[in-house]
Formats: sequence, C-alpha cells, structure tokens
Amino acid sequence: MADDSTTGFRGIAGTAESPNDGTGDRIDPAASICHVVHEEQVGELDLSRDNLERLLASGSFFWIDLPRPREEDFAVLRDVFHFHPLALEDSEHFGQRAKLDDYDDFVFLVVYGASPDDDRLVEVHCFYSERFLVTVHRDDCPAFAEIRRRYQKRDEAIDRPSLLLYRIIDGLVDSFFPILADFDDRIDELEDQIFREASDRQLQEIFAMKRLLVGMRKAVSPQRDAFAGLMGGVAELPGLAEGDERYFRDVYDHLIRISDLIDSYRDLLSSAMDVYLSTVSNRLNGVTKQLAVIATIFLPLAWLTGFFGQNFGYLVRSIGGWEAFVGLGVGTELVALAILLALFRRRGWF
Repeated sequence: MADDSTTGFRGIAGTAESPNDGTGDRIDPAASICHVVHEEQVGELDLSRDNLERLLASGSFFWIDLPRPREEDFAVLRDVFHFHPLALEDSEHFGQRAKLDDYDDFVFLVVYGASPDDDRLVEVHCFYSERFLVTVHRDDCPAFAEIRRRYQKRDEAIDRPSLLLYRIIDGLVDSFFPILADFDDRIDELEDQIFREASDRQLQEIFAMKRLLVGMRKAVSPQRDAFAGLMGGVAELPGLAEGDERYFRDVYDHLIRISDLIDSYRDLLSSAMDVYLSTVSNRLNGVTKQLAVIATIFLPLAWLTGFFGQNFGYLVRSIGGWEAFVGLGVGTELVALAILLALFRRRGWF
C-alpha cells in the first residue's frame, strides 16, 4: 500500500490548514468526511464531486464508507455515480427491510448488523459494482474500522472486490453473535434469580430482551431470505468470481444460525416468564394461605369473646371469680386454638 504522503490523494483528505490539495483544486470545508479504501490511499476523504470523479478515473476498485450522510451527500452520489433514483430514495430513508435489488450496472443491498456495546441494530446501505463499493450508514460500525485497518496493513490493493463485500457483510452478520452469547448467559442468571426471589425488575428485563429479539428477527429473517435467493440463483452479484459463492454461502449459514438462536432464546425467555409468573403465583398463594390461617384462628376466638360479652344472667351469676373466668373465658379460647392448630398441622398447611 502506497504511503499517503507520496500520492495525489493526500490533498483530497485535506485539513483546515490546507486550503487546496496541491493540484489547484479547492477543498470544500462543508463537505462530509468519508472513509476510502483505494490502492493509493486508505483513510479519510472529503466527499466531493472532484474527489469521487478522480477515484472513478483511476480505474481501480475502491470502497467509500459514508457515515451519517446528509442530503447534500446523496446529491453528490447521484451526480457522480448516476445511481438509479429508486435506489437513492431507498438509501435516503433508513428503516428499510433487508434486501438485495439488482440494477443494470450495480446492486443495492440493505444489510443489518449489531453494535455489541449498546445492543443496537446497525443498518447499512450498499451500492456495489465491479468498479466500486459505497456503504452508507447512520450508526457506528466497529466491524468497518477493523476491515479498514486490515487493508491499511496490506501491501497490495483490493485484489478481489467480491471478497471485500463478503468481509463487510460477514462482519455485520457476525456482530450479532456476541449479543446472542450474552443473551444465553443472562437468561441463565435470570432463571436463577427468579427461583431465589422474583421481582418486577426481572420481569421488565425479560420484556426488554424479548423486544430486542423481535427487532433482531425482523432484521435477520429478510436478510436470510435475500441470501437464500443469492444461493438459489434468483439474484446475482456483479464480478463474482468462481468459488466466491462459497463465501456468501458461509454468510447464509451464519444467518440461519442466528435465526435459530433468536428463536431458541425467545422460547427460553417465554419459559423464564412462565417461571416468574408461577413463582409469583406460588408466593401469592402462600401469603393467602397464611392470611386464611390467621383469619380462621381468630374466627372462634371472636365468637367466644362475643359470647361471653353478652352479659347473660347465668354468666353473671356463674362467673364470680378469676378461676371461673380463666376456665370458661380464656380456657375455651385456648382449647379452640389448640384444636385448630392440630387440624392445620394434620392437613399440612404449615
């Protein structure tokens, strides 16, 4: 890989201190900064018409990665690459369904990945042809930075464009696995915590994890179907060399594994929720039984105290001292309490 300082592309990524690129072209300070991988440069680049036209004129394959695009950036892409209006319209609006659309001279792909740091889906729009690859995304893609570092350390240019596309898609797809691995460990911890002591926080976490899995399934399932069409010959990628299909078959295999893991973890979360509800129900039943025992104990006691508090003439004449009071008043209550406790223990209520 040639050093930036010895190429004409150093000025393309000019700074505020360098008002021109050394060739007389002014650098637009309002232009967006993108990343480029080219035989003469791997680094940052001002997204301007002159720079992109210079890359096209070089005749070598290049990769342009545009994070957080603006409306003006899509105008530059339209004027330089002459993308189909429908493809540009889809690329401007994020939240697309994962797909692979074939146009005359390029392919438009919508591919999803994940950000392991905050469990967030990453949507990437790709314009791919035999001469270039343009990726557009709003969220950070850690996998892209790793791919750029890999090409920066190499001594040769991008030899096989299809393999670059494979590495990008494979990096996005594989970014789901760390999140799903954390799901596996966290579900086991949740089940243990629920058995020890169920709380509302655990239920909220289960719902949050299920929502994340639903979002991942909405992204992965169409993506799997798109690559199934590629494997079945329904769709084609330009410049696909002999044997490259095996690489994309590997991506398809990973998507199937991710889809199966998502379904498995959704079932495990549903089981964890059933365990939570059963635990809470059993705890509620235990509290209800305790309250029923207490109410049952006080029922005969309340009846006895009410009976002896009626001031009948017989009671007034018969209970003349503390012996009779203890025997008839307190004694009968203690006998009733002992009978109830013996009955409860025989029934196994406590």
